[in-house]
Amino acid sequence: MAIDINTLSAKELDALINQAKKRRTTLAKRKPIATVRNKLTQLARAEGYSVEELFGTGSSSRGEGAPRGPKAGKAAARKSAAKGSKVAPKYRNPENPDETWSGRGKQPRWLAAYTGQGRSLDEFKIQ
Repeated sequence: MAIDINTLSAKELDALINQAKKRRTTLAKRKPIATVRNKLTQLARAEGYSVEELFGTGSSSRGEGAPRGPKAGKAAARKSAAKGSKVAPKYRNPENPDETWSGRGKQPRWLAAYTGQGRSLDEFKIQ
């Protein structure tokens, strides 16, 4: 979010300065992040939990020399390789062979309609 201050009017600059002062005041009132982390860790231990159990492994597993910032958790935030991969269809619509379902996720409408009429899921299985 880069702001080109050369293009701002005097009124816009004053507004920006006021916003920056408010933000600085807010940040100055906050306790250091290490202090808050230690308090949370102590409270979790006192209750019989670890921070990892409460917030996941990414919360406190970062070491002292680990990178910080918006890209620090990118590796942990990546989705698994299997997510989004294609799966062979297991069920086929007898009236429209182009309509298939892999058996994962919500049932398609055509299959829900058939099973709602009392038909068995096995009737639509691809052999």
